Amino acid sequence: MGHYSDPPLLVLASLAGGPKHGHAMIEDIAGLCGARLGPGTLYGAISRLEARGLIEPLPPEERRRPYQITAAGARMLRAQLSTLQQFVNAGTRRLKFV
Repeated sequence: MGHYSDPPLLVLASLAGGPKHGHAMIEDIAGLCGARLGPGTLYGAISRLEARGLIEPLPPEERRRPYQITAAGARMLRAQLSTLQQFVNAGTRRLKFV
């Protein structure tokens, strides 16, 4: 069935571990859940998250632009992970009947 893939959520989870630039996020996300985001998918998610105030750019480092999660982004990530945890718990309980 493949790997879990919700690019904005994956970006927020990656940045919860500290600021990163695009390539570092791609590698971190691959290690986190096995999903490998392409550059277009990654930067599309970054653009949407930045527009919503959930992440923000930091000053460039050479040719790389790092990003960090904002307080609003951390709240959003916590809420999404809580919802996912409820889903996992319900699915696990249902598997007991199979």
